[in-house]
Amino acid sequence: VQLQASGGGLVQPGGSLRLSCVAPGRIFRFNHMAWYRQTPGKQRELVAGISSGGSPEYADAVKGRFTISRDNDKNTVFLQMNSLQPKDTAVYYCNRWLSSPYQWGQGTLVTVSS
Repeated sequence: VQLQASGGGLVQPGGSLRLSCVAPGRIFRFNHMAWYRQTPGKQRELVAGISSGGSPEYADAVKGRFTISRDNDKNTVFLQMNSLQPKDTAVYYCNRWLSSPYQWGQGTLVTVSS
């Protein structure tokens, strides 16, 4: 299973983006899902996770600015990113959370720059 994230792009500081990730399979609704991000030379880090029941958790760096959500009927997980800052520039990936990850996709690049 490979997950494909989309919705990235170039945005100015203070701007917003909404990322989407579609996960195939009927068992999506039973999986905890998360968004991760990675910059060159650094390890991939957790940005936000959402349980199968819809409870979110956030990394301290994004609390109050990012919102994770899911639509189980569409097998999709979202990441609404507001008040974006240059430090948010990274490749963003979605995958399972708190269990063995699926094969990592290519991710979607988010660039925050003026």
